[in-house]
Amino acid sequence: MTERIRVALEPAYDVWVGSGRDVLDAALASVDAGRASAVAVITDDNVAAAGHAARVTGAWRALGVPVHVLEVASGEASKSVAAWADLVEGLATLGLDRDAWVCAVGGGVVGDLAGFAAASYLRGVRFVQVPTTLLAMVDASVGGKTGINAVAGKNLIGAFWQPQVVVADVAALATLPPAVLREGAVELYKHALLVDAPWRAAFHGASFGLSPSLDAATWTELIADGVRVKADVVAADPLERGVRAYLNLGHTLAHALEAATDHAMAHGTAVAYGLAYAALLGHARGLADWRADAFALAGWAADAPLPDVPFADLRAFMARDKKRRAGRVRWVLLERVGQPIVVDDVPDDVLDAAWHALHGQFAARIHEEDSA
Repeated sequence: MTERIRVALEPAYDVWVGSGRDVLDAALASVDAGRASAVAVITDDNVAAAGHAARVTGAWRALGVPVHVLEVASGEASKSVAAWADLVEGLATLGLDRDAWVCAVGGGVVGDLAGFAAASYLRGVRFVQVPTTLLAMVDASVGGKTGINAVAGKNLIGAFWQPQVVVADVAALATLPPAVLREGAVELYKHALLVDAPWRAAFHGASFGLSPSLDAATWTELIADGVRVKADVVAADPLERGVRAYLNLGHTLAHALEAATDHAMAHGTAVAYGLAYAALLGHARGLADWRADAFALAGWAADAPLPDVPFADLRAFMARDKKRRAGRVRWVLLERVGQPIVVDDVPDDVLDAAWHALHGQFAARIHEEDSA
């Protein structure tokens, strides 16, 4: 089973979701990737060790394209100015010309970093995304946002640069640690909240219905549904000037938590807490009450306790958030499930009270790692 979702941006491109090498071969053929003068496959050490990069390089070599593999260290620290500079210097040292392509193989860090390198090298070369984590498949690889972190905050440096094609091979999910799978599940659940998707029911229950052992057809359908949500939103607002902000549900606090912990907190954990915080803010405003679901998700997905940091510190990072307008921090809330809104007038005392409520719920909690 293979699904193909059209992302109606300029230029438009397809997201292929399926299982096995045939999906990658068909996707590359669909964009005539064999015309590339060379390809730089950018990956990280963990993804390379799992064998994913080797399978992708094999597909490119089968097209007769010279392949160069550039490996970065795994982890959020690679989304830095220094790592980006090393990467573009590496592309230049290889002598890649304007007909060369960049192919990102990995999670969101690799995709963001490689995409920004592709956008900036020679003022832009063609780019392919091959996400290997659930988080990257349903979120980071779709929409054309690329970038790196600044010391002052997350994702403050970057560019919109659309890929030629995105290829999500769900077989890669079987290699993910449970905590990494949960990270992606948080974003998938967020997408379900935005449209009140029927597949939100997959997240109910102790295991939230998600595990690496799900069959390929089920994963393909679930991921394709999640991608469609994001594809529809980004097509309506490619440069994030309107409704695309809805995709930031839970992310305003999440990015502050990541920055305050020097990116030691995993993105999925931060977003899980951010969703619970958004639910608290919405309830305080008299909107939909989905606190129980949000708390259950955070209890399942978070793999670290909420950090004991002053809320004033978090506010300092929020003040530099790229989504703010006219100096005001914006929050995505739910009038009801399936109906998001953006507000910028939440009083300070409401923000403080919600933080204390969240802190009281999760500060002492430490997630028990899967032992099965």
